[in-house]
Amino acid sequence: MAPSLPALPASLLAAALARSAATPLLTSYDDATGERVELSATTLANWVAKTANLLQEELDVGPGSAVAVALPVHWQTAAVLLGVWSCGAAVLDTAVEDEGRAAEADVVLADQERLPSLEDLDGPELFGFSLHPLGSGMTGYAGRARDFALEVRGQADVFTPYEPADPAGPGLRAGGVELTLEGLVGAAEALAGRLGIGAGDRVLVDDGTAAEAGPVAWLLAPLAAGASVVLCRRPDGAALARRAATERVTATLGPHVDGVRALGRG
Repeated sequence: MAPSLPALPASLLAAALARSAATPLLTSYDDATGERVELSATTLANWVAKTANLLQEELDVGPGSAVAVALPVHWQTAAVLLGVWSCGAAVLDTAVEDEGRAAEADVVLADQERLPSLEDLDGPELFGFSLHPLGSGMTGYAGRARDFALEVRGQADVFTPYEPADPAGPGLRAGGVELTLEGLVGAAEALAGRLGIGAGDRVLVDDGTAAEAGPVAWLLAPLAAGASVVLCRRPDGAALARRAATERVTATLGPHVDGVRALGRG
């Protein structure tokens, strides 16, 4: 029997596609704007492939590269993280203000509000994100950053890496945490087990909890468990119970909703 291949972050999304390509995998709300965006595994995989192709084709990102992600918790951030890992590159998580870490990267991906503090970095290619719910480009910006939304659209919908990812290569540097690409999956599987995330769960998580816990918790652990995510940015607490019912939420990470299982508690 041939040995099994090491599990990588990209394989978690591939498994979600194989399980159910069309059902919701990531549903994102922003209560400050009223937006709701729903992505199936197929749609998320399309964004991931386009992101990975942009990074590889335009910027030579691959194993050994480092990409600083200066983005808030958002559905586009999920696509970016998985796109970077699909290239076999490392994510430098700079969600908290940390221009020093961004300067170590080959590429910096940042939301438009953070661009002014990053434009003087010497070396990294800089891309800006509007974080528009429909993926539209930036408006009112005249700096040196390239517009991610405009440049990603023309990329191919299928990604093939030029060089296979090294499972032992760096995958994430966030705060004092450093994980390899293979270690990301191991950490996600272990965390899913500790939290009690099960296959078929629909997990409601708020952006504050997600930002504090990191992408292994809010993105990779549900994927590893075969669950889906309802992500709430700037949540209206009064609306959470109604949203949990509408979205058929089975568990929460962070928010308390009466009658819904709280992950990691008891």
